[in-house]
Amino acid sequence: MATSPRRTIVYDAAALHAPDARTVDALARLKLDLGRRGFELRLVHVPDALRELLAFVGLAEVLGVEPRRQPEEREQRLGIEEERELDDPSL
Repeated sequence: MATSPRRTIVYDAAALHAPDARTVDALARLKLDLGRRGFELRLVHVPDALRELLAFVGLAEVLGVEPRRQPEEREQRLGIEEERELDDPSL
């Protein structure tokens, strides 16, 4: 018997800035319900607070959290400043 390919539901989690246990519970239940119906769940644009909470409870991989994007070669990371000496104004 041939099985049909699983379809993926992509959930944009960008608005979930203050996650708590209820957020994790709702996402886990959504994942379970979708799985029973033949769908996969993948979370994208996950805020750092939610990413850390899901990693802490061990559900980041289970819920299909999109991996954090690494900066490309020669792309500047945000928040990093180059250190240098200022020109001597007396010269």
